[in-house]
Amino acid sequence: MTISIDKSFAADTNFSWLVGNARLTDLSGQLLGAHVAHAGLIMFWAGAITVSEVTRYIPGVPLYEQKMILLPHLATLGWGVGNGGEIVNTYPYFVIGMLHLVASAVLGAGGLFHVFRSAPILHNAGGNTAKFHYEWNDPKQLGLILGHHLIILGCGAFLLVLKAMFFGGIYDANLGEVRLISNPTLNPATIFGYIVGSHNGQQTFLGMASVDNLEDVIGGHIWVGLILIFGGIWHILVPAFGWVRKILPIERGEEILSYSLLGLGLMAFISTVFVGYNNIAFPLEFYGTERLGMANIQFFLGIIACCGFIWHFWRGRIVKAG
Repeated sequence: MTISIDKSFAADTNFSWLVGNARLTDLSGQLLGAHVAHAGLIMFWAGAITVSEVTRYIPGVPLYEQKMILLPHLATLGWGVGNGGEIVNTYPYFVIGMLHLVASAVLGAGGLFHVFRSAPILHNAGGNTAKFHYEWNDPKQLGLILGHHLIILGCGAFLLVLKAMFFGGIYDANLGEVRLISNPTLNPATIFGYIVGSHNGQQTFLGMASVDNLEDVIGGHIWVGLILIFGGIWHILVPAFGWVRKILPIERGEEILSYSLLGLGLMAFISTVFVGYNNIAFPLEFYGTERLGMANIQFFLGIIACCGFIWHFWRGRIVKAG
C-alpha cells in the first residue's frame, strides 16, 4: 500500500529522514503506535535522568549548584524535603525514577505492538478497535480524540491537587516547609483575575506568574482541571460548530499539528515568566536566583513552536488552496 505524503512539509525533499511521521498520515494504527512510542521515550528520559541525578546527589549542597534538572521539581512537590528546603531523603526520587522507567517499557511495548502487530489502519481491524479509527475530515471523531485528551489532562491537574491537599502536601517557599493545602482558593474573581494581570486589586505585567501563595496555585489547578474535564466531555458529545471550523479549519493533519504547536508555544512563554520571576512555583531553595538560562530555554522553545505553527498552518492553507 502506497501512502502519499504530499501534505507534509518534506514532500519535495530527497532526505527521507525529514519526512518523519508524515509517512503515517493515513495509517491511523501506525501513527498511534508512533505516538505511544514517543511517550515511552519521554518517560524513559524522565526516569533515566531522575535515577542518574539521585546517584550523583551530594548531601548538603543545593540542588541548583549541582546542576540538577528534575530533582528540584520533585522537591517542589514535597518529596523528601524537610524544613528550610533541606533534602532529607532521596529514596522517593529513586522510586519515582524507576516507576517512570517501568512505564516507559510498557509504553515502548505498546508502540511496538501497534507498529508491528496491530492493523496499520484501525478501521480494518474491525470490532472495538475500529472505533478508534479517524479521518482528518471527520470533526466528530476528531472531537472524540480531543475530548479524551482534555479529560486526561484534567485528571493530571487533579493529581497535583490531591497531592497538595491529602497526600503529604507540597513545599511552601513562604514558610520553608512542606504542608497540606487545606483551603484552596476557589473564588473565580481571584483565580481568573490572574489571566488579565490582576492580583490583590493591582495590575501586574506578570499575569499568572504573579501568584504568591499555594492556596491560589492549587485553587487554579482545581479550576483548570474542571474546565479541561468538562471541555473534554463537550468535545466528545458535540462536534465542532461550522463557524468554528471556518475560523480554525481541522480538515487536515497539517492544520491540527499547527494548533498543537501554537498551544505548546503559549505554554512555553507562560513558563518563561514563571521560571524567571515566580518563587512559589520555582522556590529559590531548589532553583537558586540565577535562572536566566532556564528561562531563555523556555523562551526559545516557545519561539520554535510558534514558528512551527506558522509554517504548518501556512502549509495547510496552501494544500487547501491547491
